Amino acid sequence: MVEFTETIYALSSGAVPAGLAVIRVSGSKVTDIIGAIVSSTVTPRTASLRTIRTRNGETLDSGLVLFFPGPNSFTGEDVVEFHVHGGRAVVSAVYKELSSFNGLRQAAPGEFSRRAFENGKLDLLEIEGLADLISAETEMQRRLALEQSSGGLSSIYEAWAQRLTRGRALIEAELDFAEEDDVPGSVSDQVWSDMSSLAKEIRQHLGMAKSGEIIRDGFKVVIAGLPNAGKSSLMNALVRRDIAIVTDIAGTTRDVLSTDLDIDGFLVKLYDTAGLRETEELVEREGIRRARSAMEAADLIIYIEDMSIPAEQSPVPSATLRVGTKADLPAVSRNTYDVRISVETGAGLDELREAIGNRLREIVPPHSLAMPTRARHNDSLAECIAAIDRAISNDHADLDLRAEDLRAAGTALGRITGRVDVENLLDVIFGEFCIGK
Repeated sequence: MVEFTETIYALSSGAVPAGLAVIRVSGSKVTDIIGAIVSSTVTPRTASLRTIRTRNGETLDSGLVLFFPGPNSFTGEDVVEFHVHGGRAVVSAVYKELSSFNGLRQAAPGEFSRRAFENGKLDLLEIEGLADLISAETEMQRRLALEQSSGGLSSIYEAWAQRLTRGRALIEAELDFAEEDDVPGSVSDQVWSDMSSLAKEIRQHLGMAKSGEIIRDGFKVVIAGLPNAGKSSLMNALVRRDIAIVTDIAGTTRDVLSTDLDIDGFLVKLYDTAGLRETEELVEREGIRRARSAMEAADLIIYIEDMSIPAEQSPVPSATLRVGTKADLPAVSRNTYDVRISVETGAGLDELREAIGNRLREIVPPHSLAMPTRARHNDSLAECIAAIDRAISNDHADLDLRAEDLRAAGTALGRITGRVDVENLLDVIFGEFCIGK
């Protein structure tokens, strides 16, 4: 276990004022603090109602005290939590008293979790899952983060790492004991067969990266079309509040507007864009450029047309829902539409939401949520696959060189969980946390 010289403290609950505030303290001075500011002794892992006071005997508050002796705590160190009333003055008074102890300081963002990692309580995948669980806003984000924070993804990578280690061990045994009867010379053939299967498994897993990205970061849906087709009105109708300005003047929307929508537990990021047309007006032209850029990055484009006026026949990309608007007016357009809607009457809006959900589920099919969720995961998995492929394909190379490729594959895999070579990543990862986590 890593020995940290300083004891840290921070508010581990939500922002004050609140009904309750949880102040967490972790480090070697925890027992000294309990003895100094708590009215009487506390039983480990038992919530005890106690008076919390200054060392001069002045009462600060009355609340629950929970003591978790290390190493069986979140950080692996001695930890105490003070559950006090959530007023600013109460928290400030407790903070002031804690800061008066030598060797005590307020925690930096993510420092409790970093100590948990350094002490082997959580790996990097579980830490990242915890961060995602704290910030989850939709049901699918919650489920994805829970799978990761509870070690489901880590166990898969650990099993793969063990197969790589076993493969290297068998190859090195063949190299070192080639003349021994109990190490048959064909053992490496079995290794390469298993490595081929492993590379296939990891490649399939990496293929789910897009699904993980969509669940974690959102399904990007861009509303596009000609000016006055009803893009802004549609956006307001889908989110059931006024986000975009709606007028009869063409070119009202100049920039890309965005808002979030929850469809079937998935985060959908909805974008309203400038009307697509040729124009010499400088600001509108920039808005149209941004609209086209948003369309290129979209997971789905909702291309809308006003059915009450003639519309040109034109092909649309495959990742597009063609939507006819103003269904409450007599239809003039003869185009075929996936959905016909009216924001005035609400007709077709539920059908459109369902169509968006169906397109989303085509990309994110129902299966295990053990999938990569970050670019660093994807990069390390791709590096692992490349190293295994080199080891398999270089069948004319010396076995020790091929074993080295398997070692490189294991290193890439270990980098995801933090088992090896991640010191340069730690500040970035833990910097994503708020103070107190």
